[in-house]
Amino acid sequence: MTLQKAGITMAHKINNKAELEDFFCHHWNEINDWLDLEQSKLPQPLTSSVDVRESQFKFAPVDHNMYPAGFNNLCSRDLLHCADRFKEAFQKINPNIKCVGLIPESHTKNKFYLDHLFKLKSTLEMSGVEVVIFSPETELFQESQDGKIQLESQSGYLIEIFHSQIIDGQFQIKNGNKNVDLIVLNNDQSNPLEINWGDVKTPVLPTPFVGWYKRQKNLHFKWYQKIADQFCKHFDIRPDLIQAHFAAVENVDFNTKEGLDSLGAEVDRVLSELPKGSSVFVKASQGTYGMGISVVSSGEEIINMNRKVRNKMDIGKNKLKFTSVLVQEGVETVVKLNDAPAEVTIYLINGKSSGGFMRANPLKGTQANLNAQGMIYQKLCLSDIKQDFDHKIKEAVYSVIARLSTLAASYEMKELME
Repeated sequence: MTLQKAGITMAHKINNKAELEDFFCHHWNEINDWLDLEQSKLPQPLTSSVDVRESQFKFAPVDHNMYPAGFNNLCSRDLLHCADRFKEAFQKINPNIKCVGLIPESHTKNKFYLDHLFKLKSTLEMSGVEVVIFSPETELFQESQDGKIQLESQSGYLIEIFHSQIIDGQFQIKNGNKNVDLIVLNNDQSNPLEINWGDVKTPVLPTPFVGWYKRQKNLHFKWYQKIADQFCKHFDIRPDLIQAHFAAVENVDFNTKEGLDSLGAEVDRVLSELPKGSSVFVKASQGTYGMGISVVSSGEEIINMNRKVRNKMDIGKNKLKFTSVLVQEGVETVVKLNDAPAEVTIYLINGKSSGGFMRANPLKGTQANLNAQGMIYQKLCLSDIKQDFDHKIKEAVYSVIARLSTLAASYEMKELME
């Protein structure tokens, strides 16, 4: 593969996937030094997860989340690694942090989410702090007489969640005397919490100002493209090896069909840049939990969407209406788990790759959305990757892609908060 520039054929130092894997394996330290330097220029999200797809020809991030909900899918060794990263992050903020408040999602009836919540709490505790889970959402405590609820997770873990309120800019537990030094937010705010975060004096991480009520996948991938191009220029890598083609489309209404013609035209344009037989993901720009996603192979499929599919694309979690859409190259996965198509998710703490898992779905094809009914998980262990570890080469590539995506998220945060 070559690049045409000023009429001259320009080859890169790294031109194909095999060369990319070899380079990442044998230049691991140099690459991470570059990432460390770039990430030091801006605050990084405290927690992140990045879905990475690997095809026959490339690796590419396809989603980034700042409030991940799958710590229960990480291996025990990586959870220890996460705890060390949390400790590093907390000490930079305040070396005297003793108690951390953890604000969860409101869907506490999801027992698998409760498994995650227990593991996240345990990991934070391993960093050397006390952790209390609390929520300002009054409706969670309607049946409670003492301002707390006790829940049992899918694996039988018992979890207590306390009702909290803000007094003089500080979260305080109702009927309690516990104050927290820092808050870890694990609520993606698809529906923003009814809190004036500007009045809260306690540090909150990740920042509450970039929930899905405000974030857009379109903005994230705009920044990822910039960061990936910068990275590739520095190391002389063909940029197409680490990113998917995409386009942003605004003012779409799947209910009234307004804008579907424009969306269909953009689908066809992106497909024209891809090999014959490719498909694209059409994603709600604010979608999360795998919601608001369709996979199509022509613009005509968009224009002729039936009512059931349009309803799925129209409204997401917490009745969030989707009007901005991301058209993204469908990176056909070559990763398999027990013959089922799979993709890799990397977890990062403060911008450092700290754990991961494989998400497989035997009910789906290699070009489909795997974050759907039928998915299964397989733990990975990333904490022992070192330079020249050939048997860890794939994990090394996934780790770097995830760090680049999270570096992009830091610039995205900066833009949103300005």
